[in-house]
Amino acid sequence: MLSYRHLFHAGNFADVFKHILLTRLIVSMNKKDKPYFYLDTHAGIGRYDLSHPWAQKGREYESGIKKLWERTDTPVAMKPYMDIVHADNPDGHPRFYPGSPRIVRQLIRPIDRMVLTELNKTDCAALYDLFEHDRKVNIKLMDGYQSLKAHLPPPERRGLVLIDSSFDRSREFSRIAKALQEAHAKWSTGTYAIWYPLMAPGVIRGFEREIEEAGIRKVLQFELKILPDDASTIPGCGMLIVNPPWKFDTEMRTLLRWVWSVLNVNNAGGLKVHWLVGE
Repeated sequence: MLSYRHLFHAGNFADVFKHILLTRLIVSMNKKDKPYFYLDTHAGIGRYDLSHPWAQKGREYESGIKKLWERTDTPVAMKPYMDIVHADNPDGHPRFYPGSPRIVRQLIRPIDRMVLTELNKTDCAALYDLFEHDRKVNIKLMDGYQSLKAHLPPPERRGLVLIDSSFDRSREFSRIAKALQEAHAKWSTGTYAIWYPLMAPGVIRGFEREIEEAGIRKVLQFELKILPDDASTIPGCGMLIVNPPWKFDTEMRTLLRWVWSVLNVNNAGGLKVHWLVGE
């Protein structure tokens, strides 16, 4: 985890997928008057300069946000997300890409609260610089899984937790499943969003089985694949959402079909939306 730098991958198709889902979750939470709590367990640096040599090495943003930037037929439901990206690039060129902390900060209301945790000292320092003097943002240098134990359940009783691990350690899927089970036992009414890369089918099925056996209900699964299985990099990614908003599957199925149509390479892959665990 400490060696991982998301700047190499910032703005790629996985970021687009993740942040569109995240944006729609926050928009849904804003529909109710009561305050809510947001926890980002692996926050990163919050904002990424796509002109940096690390981002330029693979230029992965060209397969993600750059493709969306050039579209004139973006669905209305994507407007909050694209507005935030455009606000970070007022000169009309996609140089900066907002991470999940910055995206959520632009959407939460004065009555809401957010906590960002990051274990990498350099990245955490960058977060402090980005949100300096912002009283709505509480930043913690700590392990993301420990943050679940430290901050849940929140006094607001409503909230969203984003678990977005770097997956650069062995047994990360099992680590996530265990952490989610423990967090859910403490706070069963919260909404949890868990991002993951698509790996070998056996690995993914094992992860699904661990979630199914965890005793957690209402788990909605999204997977977006844009590359063939024999690609040199991950062909796609997924997100599990525990306690999603009402009809979230219907809304996002339509929106993500459009996203796949824009981002896929030679009609590879596809979209999967289904209930991994029902009521």
